[in-house]
Parts: sequence; C-alpha cells; structure tokens
Amino acid sequence: MRIMPPRPHKPLSLSAEQARRIWLSAQRLDEREPFGAGPAAARAAVEQLGYVQIDTINVIERCHHHILCARIPAYRRSDLSHLQSVEKSVFEYWTHALSYVPTRDIRYFLPEMKAHRDEPKRWSAVGAREETRKLLSRIRKNGALTIRDIEEELIEKAHLWASKKPSKGLLERAFYDGELAIAARAGMVKTYELFDRHFQWEKKPTPASERQVTAYKLDRALTAQGIVSLDSACHLDAPAKKAVAELIGSRVRRKELVPVAVEGAGKTQHWAAPAVLAPRPEPEETLIHILSPFDPLMIQRKRAKLFFDYAHVFEAYLPKEKRVYGYFGLPVLAGEHIVAVLDLKTDRAAGKLLMQQWTWLDGHERPELKRAIEEELTRFERFQLGRDEVERVEGDEPSQIETTKMPA
Repeated sequence: MRIMPPRPHKPLSLSAEQARRIWLSAQRLDEREPFGAGPAAARAAVEQLGYVQIDTINVIERCHHHILCARIPAYRRSDLSHLQSVEKSVFEYWTHALSYVPTRDIRYFLPEMKAHRDEPKRWSAVGAREETRKLLSRIRKNGALTIRDIEEELIEKAHLWASKKPSKGLLERAFYDGELAIAARAGMVKTYELFDRHFQWEKKPTPASERQVTAYKLDRALTAQGIVSLDSACHLDAPAKKAVAELIGSRVRRKELVPVAVEGAGKTQHWAAPAVLAPRPEPEETLIHILSPFDPLMIQRKRAKLFFDYAHVFEAYLPKEKRVYGYFGLPVLAGEHIVAVLDLKTDRAAGKLLMQQWTWLDGHERPELKRAIEEELTRFERFQLGRDEVERVEGDEPSQIETTKMPA
C-alpha cells in the first residue's frame, strides 16, 4: 500500500529552476566557500548535510573526503580526522550507508543500537555472544585496536569484500550494537574503542523516542535538501515512511510546511518550510564543482534527474562496451547545471591525475566553460595527490593532469 500524507487542494507551483536553486542552497553548492576552512568548516558541513557517506572505492579520493572538498576549497583530510578522534564531534554509523554523523545527533541512533543488541540472530553467523564479550574484555584491558592487531588463522573469503579474519564480524557486531565506536580511521583501517570510553561522556545522552527519531529524519532532510519528497526524506529507509508521512501531514496543518508542486514531478508530492521558498539568484556559471558519484546531490538518482535533468549512472559495474561516460564518471556542476562528466583516475605512484574521458552534456560545450573546469581540475588534482597540505607552505607546483581523452 502506498503511503502518502493528505494531498492539499492548491500546492504552490515551483519551476524546476526554482526548486534546483533551493536544493543547491541547502547543499551549500551555490557559494565558493560557504563554510570557511579548518576543522570547524568540516564540522559545519557535516552538520548541514546531516551525514557524509563513507565509501571504500579509491579510484579517486574516497567519497567522504571528496564530498567535503567540494564544499570546502581549503579542506584537509586531517580536518575530518581531528573531528573524529580529537574533538569527537562526528562519529561513524549507518544511515543509508556507513557515514560520518554529527555527534550532537547520536541520541537518535541509540535506539537502533539497542535494537541490534536485542536481535542476536542478526549476527549469529559471526560467532557466539561469548566471543564478542572476550573481544570487548581485551579492548577494555589493553586499549583500542584494529583488525590488524588480532592474530588468528585466516579463512577463505565468503565474498570479495569479506575479511579473512573471523574477528572482523565480531568487531562489526559490537560496533552496530553500540558497544564499540570507531575512534580513528586510516583509509579503510578502523580503530575500535569502547563506546563510552571513546566519548568520555560527562552525561551519556538519553536515547530519543520513536517520535523524536521520526522528527530528526524529517528535519535532517529539510535542512540538507530544502524541498523534500517522502522518498527523498526516507532514502533507502522504507520502514520510516509511514511515520514521516504522518508528521508531514501534521506540520502542513500547522503551516510549518507548505506543499509544493515541482515542475515535471507529476504526482510526486514535495514540501518545504515557507522560509526557504524566497527567490534565489542564479549561481555563477564559473562556480565549478567536480562531484563524487556518491555526493548527496547525486546519490538519489531520480531526484537528480528531476531537478537537473541528468540521470547519473555509476558505470564501474557495467561491461566496458556499455559505458557511456566511463568507469568512474564524475559529474561537473557549473553554476546550477550539470554540464559534463569526467572519467578520472588517480595514479598515486606516478603522482598524476589521469583524464580517461571528458564528455560534454548536450548544449554546454564552450571554450570559457572548459577553461573554468580546467582551473578547478588543477585544484582538484592537488587535493587528490595530497599536495595542498604541502603547497600552502612551499608554493604551487605545475599541474600533472595527464590526458587520455580530452575535448578539442
């Protein structure tokens, strides 16, 4: 049965252009430096976006760093490490994927952690509960550890991404149960610490109620998206839809939200807070963002198609002959339009960013726009190769971008 809040009689009509600008503003992609610099900027960005997805793919910089770099020109990877391990103002947990989340919001995740603890069958394949207790006792006695600190016999992998060490499953169970926190991360190597010992609470947060969790999910979406649909507010979280739909209906009746009809959305309903509906100027076309395919602006493919008339396809999983934009295509946002897709690869050994393929989208190819993208590519390359943190002291180096295919 389809879940929908009550449909109002006369929703406010919004053009795709108006809706797009509201979303770009919520994502802070309509300014060059919306957050400033340093760890405070990274913390503000995570809080604005609600969460930042973590991903293992390393063709280009891992997406959690890439997402922040797109919004913070002076971003350093150490900024995020500082937040996680020193300030402890962000933590890792599951949203629609494993993500960095503001620690201020941790109370909304405590009920999910308890639900994991209360469902032991979920993790029965990784070993008896007694094995997890032994692992926790070891960490309590000897301090935080990584999977590399555990010596044990290796086993055959069950699938490509599995660990050969059985203890990995025990660590993950304790993590999702809220008994361990990821205290630090070096690439994909995670350091696990006892949850309470990591945060060193003066007073441990009180778990949120079910109603508070529902309100948090809706408010998080409204902050990061400006205009929301039920699908966008509950991305990959179908069980939450019924409660979120009821809350939307309640807020519409209280006039805290207004229904909007987005051009081209058909029967899909959208809502927004009245304050965000003020007209916004068009961002400068020379404002260039090279986006991760996992960026919040791209990850909801249907929404991106509606707002930008661009349907991103992650082609790494397609056979080579079926790819249009390349193995790891990165959408290029120029002002308020997706204008090109760049298939890039970082050759860290050679110290080069390789341009595998550059594809212009229809009607956007222009010399001045190409120059603006190339300027952003130079900054992007410095970040990819880790030069930014050195160059601020030593001065700029010439770009090392090597082209395999490039437009004329």
